[in-house]
Amino acid sequence: MNELIVFCDGGSRGNPGKAACAFIVKDSQGNLLFQKGYTLGIKTNNEAEYLGVLAAYKWLTEKGLSAEKINFYLDSKLVVNQLKGLFKIKNARMAELISKIKILETSLNRRIDYFLVPREKNYLADKLVNETLDLLDRA
Repeated sequence: MNELIVFCDGGSRGNPGKAACAFIVKDSQGNLLFQKGYTLGIKTNNEAEYLGVLAAYKWLTEKGLSAEKINFYLDSKLVVNQLKGLFKIKNARMAELISKIKILETSLNRRIDYFLVPREKNYLADKLVNETLDLLDRA
């Protein structure tokens, strides 16, 4: 397996409000390897986005999948550009989450890239976030 494709998303209803995140992992042929949505309690949209990336990294670390390259696809310009080091991180909570992500990123010792995609291209992760939020609304 040369490459893994990871779609991440997060959102909150209220900002801050009830929040959820999700990630989907596919192999280089597009076969689904894993998907999961998580409830997060009360968070902002940005926190939920970062927590989606963090959840994916934790899963990747636990599974130890052999891939030379991991491509992350997100629909948040802020998150992608902060993870790439192009935007400054002004919020202390976001800086803490990015620090955790960078530690896991380093521990994987793989080539990792982040890409900004339109929401339509991140449809499955977005759908999983909304399904998870809908479960919260019914609880």
